[in-house]
Amino acid sequence: MESNIYSYENEEIKVTWDKKRCIHAKECVHGLPEVFDIEQKPWIQPGKSSTDSVAETVMRCPTGALQFERKDGGQSELAPEKNSLKIEGDGPLYIHGAMKIEGVDGTTFTETRAAFCRCGQSQNKPYCDNSHIKAEFKADTSFSDERLKLEETEETGGELSIRVLPNAPFVIEGTYSLQGEEQTINTKKKMSFCRCGASRNKPFCDGAHKVIGFEG
Repeated sequence: MESNIYSYENEEIKVTWDKKRCIHAKECVHGLPEVFDIEQKPWIQPGKSSTDSVAETVMRCPTGALQFERKDGGQSELAPEKNSLKIEGDGPLYIHGAMKIEGVDGTTFTETRAAFCRCGQSQNKPYCDNSHIKAEFKADTSFSDERLKLEETEETGGELSIRVLPNAPFVIEGTYSLQGEEQTINTKKKMSFCRCGASRNKPFCDGAHKVIGFEG
């Protein structure tokens, strides 16, 4: 969970950018191009728009690479009312929720936005770093919902616990919505999600990490 964090600030807001977690989703440059512009130096200039607009745009970043701190007493980012897991075809698992993450070293911290690696090749595990592109990782967005249906729920809020196991999957516990391109189900089923890339039951773990000797 290494980081390479840069700060950009004015008197009202501080924006941080974690280069290692950025996979160029471009929500920032499309949402507020006068502030987030890769052609200017520095590429983030929060003073070029309202502080509220900057904060709102930062919260669109699906990976959590962008964060903000209000220095003017304004509203900080709140955890969403609903937890959502979105499967990206041939890419990561985007998670937006009230996450409490426990790393492999036992350290715990909170997040609201993250992109978790599914290909097993990221150099910034458990986060995605776009290694799936070079690895030519292939995995569609479909999933078997049989087990999830055992514990369907209308609720999808509250704390979402994510425990990253060493050399193994990450385990998600709580209520959440799992979304594929053509599937969505709300569930409270505790599930293990593949992060080695070899499971035949993606996005879920099937024990393949043991067979291939996955390290992470």
